[in-house]
Amino acid sequence: MKIREILASDKVNISCELFPPKQGSELKNALAIVEKIAAVQPSYMSVTYGAGGTSAGRTVAIAQAVQEHNIPALAHLTCVQSNEEKIVQVLEQLKAGRIENILALRGDLPEGNLDGCFVEHANDLITYIKGYGDFCVGGAAYPEGHPEAGALDKDIENTKYKIDAGVDFLVTQMFFDNTILYNYMFRLLSAGINVPVIPGIMPVTNAKQINRICSLSGTKLPPQFRAIVEKFADKPAALQQAGIAYATGQIIDLIANGFRNIHIYTMNRPEIIGGIIRNLSEIVK
Repeated sequence: MKIREILASDKVNISCELFPPKQGSELKNALAIVEKIAAVQPSYMSVTYGAGGTSAGRTVAIAQAVQEHNIPALAHLTCVQSNEEKIVQVLEQLKAGRIENILALRGDLPEGNLDGCFVEHANDLITYIKGYGDFCVGGAAYPEGHPEAGALDKDIENTKYKIDAGVDFLVTQMFFDNTILYNYMFRLLSAGINVPVIPGIMPVTNAKQINRICSLSGTKLPPQFRAIVEKFADKPAALQQAGIAYATGQIIDLIANGFRNIHIYTMNRPEIIGGIIRNLSEIVK
């Protein structure tokens, strides 16, 4: 099933993200995680793509495993350090695996070097994928602006290029203050962007990890959230419980304000999405 069909439904859809094992890690461990997350029945599961395509084969394998559980898979694909032959190879593998959904991304720059890229920007990759086959293609959105854009207006201008390329939906970078998303949505609509936007929510369960991620992405931590992280930084079980509770509160507020589709960054931890879905058991009926 194509993601755009899921997004068109009237029900609340909770999806999540997985990442493949690193080079040399056991694929079977990742497949076990797929099975555990599939047990809580997310609406679909996305699978990330290593820098420069280093985990491309694992991405396809895990996406296929997701679909074996009758859950649609959304495979990430980046264009950084990928030539046309590599991109075509992955697209053919996705076709063979009957994977219909792709999240098209530029990817992180390796020391600012774009040498060897077949296409340099996500919108170019979207255009190529759309011309290659019948894929449903998503793109990334940044409620606080991409760190390289310099300003939110410039970032929204870049997002418009993705719309013009034919992107079917957008998934946002994580954020911890829903007001940021609501303001962002107003600016998107003012710019004529009206494709489905799926808020991305990251439950914080590791203080060091979230500080590193925020420093790389430019995501701001609101005072009330920073207080939670600082209070429970040395108590992993308490921080996990608090992180799930905070994320659940964000999601409930989003649903109350009309959002029907939420994407959760699970960091490959089934207990995180499981806890959130249990918290929402009556809300998502």
